Amino acid sequence: MAKTVLKKPIPAASSDPKVPVTLTVNGETVTREASPRMLLSDFIRHELGLTGTHVGCEHGVCGCCTVTIDGRAGRSCLAFAVQADGAEIRTIEGVADEDGTLHPIQQAMMECHGLQCGYCTPGFVMSMLSYLEETPEPDLSEKAIREVLSGNLCRCTGYANIVKAFRRSVELMNAAAD
Repeated sequence: MAKTVLKKPIPAASSDPKVPVTLTVNGETVTREASPRMLLSDFIRHELGLTGTHVGCEHGVCGCCTVTIDGRAGRSCLAFAVQADGAEIRTIEGVADEDGTLHPIQQAMMECHGLQCGYCTPGFVMSMLSYLEETPEPDLSEKAIREVLSGNLCRCTGYANIVKAFRRSVELMNAAAD
């Protein structure tokens, strides 16, 4: 005998209330309506269409969703969009120059083969960017670099080339500053 499953009609949209969220993302001010439960990572990806911010673990462990929030690296999967209201957000899409010239960190990742599948790369780039912008004279020892990168997980590379890319980033950024 077949089992009857009672189904309710599927709503066309969430019944969550919507609130306006205004952010400055990669230099452009945007306002959208969002559920108070919407994660910042989902807001960035689904409301703004900026899919370079990846979602891996949704627990803040892997670092794939790292963006800068008011100049500091932050996990966008651990914040609600409404919590970021009024903040300045920078995503991987805002790192390269408008003409497509790669940022020195992106260039170094490419030169040093600091990526394989690339899924974790935006998070690494954003973490490195935040740290290097905050730290004018970074410690380039292996231990110090690995500490900086410890909030990001990569399942492909073994980190050796990411560490090389970190050092190369500093070289390229210093050369650009001269």
